Amino acid sequence: MIGAADIIHLGHPQIDKAKWDASIASSSCPLIYANSRYLDAMSPGWDALMVGDYQVIMPLTWRSKLGIQYLCQPAFSQQLGVFSKTHVSKETADAFMKKVSMEYKFVEIFLNYGNESSNYQSQHVNLVLSLQQDYETIAKGFRNKLPNSLKRSEKFHLQYSSSDNVAEAVSIYQKSYQNRMGARSEDYDSFTKLATQLMQSGEGFIRKVNLSSGELLAIGFFAKDKHRIYNLTSTTLPNGRTLEANHFLFDQLIREFSGSGLLLDCEGSDLQGIARFYQKFGAVNQPYFFWKSNRLPAILRWWKR
Repeated sequence: MIGAADIIHLGHPQIDKAKWDASIASSSCPLIYANSRYLDAMSPGWDALMVGDYQVIMPLTWRSKLGIQYLCQPAFSQQLGVFSKTHVSKETADAFMKKVSMEYKFVEIFLNYGNESSNYQSQHVNLVLSLQQDYETIAKGFRNKLPNSLKRSEKFHLQYSSSDNVAEAVSIYQKSYQNRMGARSEDYDSFTKLATQLMQSGEGFIRKVNLSSGELLAIGFFAKDKHRIYNLTSTTLPNGRTLEANHFLFDQLIREFSGSGLLLDCEGSDLQGIARFYQKFGAVNQPYFFWKSNRLPAILRWWKR
């Protein structure tokens, strides 16, 4: 059994990123957010916890305020936590959380779907859809009048296409949702650079929906690895909502990647309206977990509650 004493803290310069990425790729939860390139972009200077020779690992996405280092969840990184080739037991997750709380006086992070610690504070919704089967089979799982919505959209002659304009996809998302998402302006700048890198390496793509007149109705940036398609930014413009362009966008995305064996990771959501939208396509919940620790001196607890 792993205990806190077995866990080593690696400073950023000590991390062997080739070994790190190999460990993430072979883990039971091989999420793109834990790839070193993703972490470098969204949490520069991140540290790590490790057991053995990268057998069990955890990124430490720290920031500093008032001279105090604390852990927080990077923007555009839904879930991180502990990664291992084998299942992460509650005991192992708890040992890592104990180590984290010993080293940082304040922690607010999201653990991945394989990290059900016995001490997590809340569980959150992440809806995923298997693209293993052909489109016709997947479409049999469409519900809540989604087929009617898709049939209605046919009369608008919507056009589904790709784009290489990362700045457009991210800036439209930022203008639409910045107040809701809580990400900082510098987070959007970092994500734009990351998304550009992912596009260049073939691990990112943009899909959009237009009217025949050229009017943009919906646009999304998606990341892709060997296991998942990640819905990182998806925006429906006002007229797109009227014409249900987002229904059309995701239907076409499912058509495009059906039979690929990938998992469409919808990245949400605890908001019932968003959750219902993805559930229409047959997506199911794969929950992840929020973990918090606050050992700040009483005089500083007002800062983070």
